Amino acid sequence: MGDYIYLVQMDIPAEFEDEFNRVYDTQHVPNITNASGVSACTRYKLESSDVDGIARYAAVYEIDSPDIPDSDGWKAESEKGDWPTKIRPNTLNRSHHVFKKLG
Repeated sequence: MGDYIYLVQMDIPAEFEDEFNRVYDTQHVPNITNASGVSACTRYKLESSDVDGIARYAAVYEIDSPDIPDSDGWKAESEKGDWPTKIRPNTLNRSHHVFKKLG
């Protein structure tokens, strides 16, 4: 595992949720984890929060350096499949964060 994670959070309208999960799991994650410097991705759905308005879906990408999400390889992989045309335009409340492992 690298020293960084890239946390992506977003919402999706209910009418797109099934397709969102299908494309994320079968296309987007396999594509992104092919990018150099990405070792894994784990997805989560929010169960509870003490913060209003937090996005319901999260993906945690294990990455080797903080610049991986801006790399040409990441960008190329994120443009494959149904993600850029059918899913990304319907996502809402997106946020992106890079964290460095402590210790």
